Amino acid sequence: MAEQNFNRLVTQVTPSNTLTIATYNIHACIGSDGQFDPARIAAVLQELDADIIALQEVEHHSIDELDLLEYLAYQTGHEALAGPTLFRETRHYGNALLTRLPLRSFKHIDLSFSGCEPRGAIEATFDVAGYELQVIATHLGLKPAERRWQVKQLLEIKSQQEADISCLLGDVNEWLLWGRPLRWLHQHFSAQPHLPTFPAGWPVFALDRIWISPQRCQIKLSVHKTALARQASDHLPLVVKMRF
Repeated sequence: MAEQNFNRLVTQVTPSNTLTIATYNIHACIGSDGQFDPARIAAVLQELDADIIALQEVEHHSIDELDLLEYLAYQTGHEALAGPTLFRETRHYGNALLTRLPLRSFKHIDLSFSGCEPRGAIEATFDVAGYELQVIATHLGLKPAERRWQVKQLLEIKSQQEADISCLLGDVNEWLLWGRPLRWLHQHFSAQPHLPTFPAGWPVFALDRIWISPQRCQIKLSVHKTALARQASDHLPLVVKMRF
């Protein structure tokens, strides 16, 4: 049924039937100069002008009497969805989504692996012109066995809910292009180009990823390489343009 809906949808594509989704590890708003500067991150988000933005390494800070995530949402005109993974006495840390789209559902997924830093994902579904868009945003672990287990969990979750269009994105922390997590993800969705996003000043590693299903609704995948983005965090944003 979802495939039939999508086939009907793509026959009616117009310039207004496009959507921009991005993923961005903001490194707790600490830039290449070592300075905490959330205004720079907000400015990069404004440059992106995306409908949905997955954020990683979001700290809890008070800025102008707003929490950091609330501050970024206010500066960009988005709604904020928090997905903290690490709870501290003074501040929390983890994932988030910024969105302009009508939200249907939202839940946090625990991807914590024994003996490792707590990890998680956000699963959200949105209404786009009457169709369902499933977004799974995550920040995977540093150990190979951890990432393999986490990818299996995410693919199982994605398979359990049939949406018209699905998007899995985030910082996957996979340095090896031939590693099993990337191979599994490419097999489940479709192979995506390896676009380096880290380190921001001289990107070499394609740590940040976006997969779309069905693949044919993807128009363009690109790295946001402005001068400001190179300074604001240690990662560059990755952006996908989609059509409906």
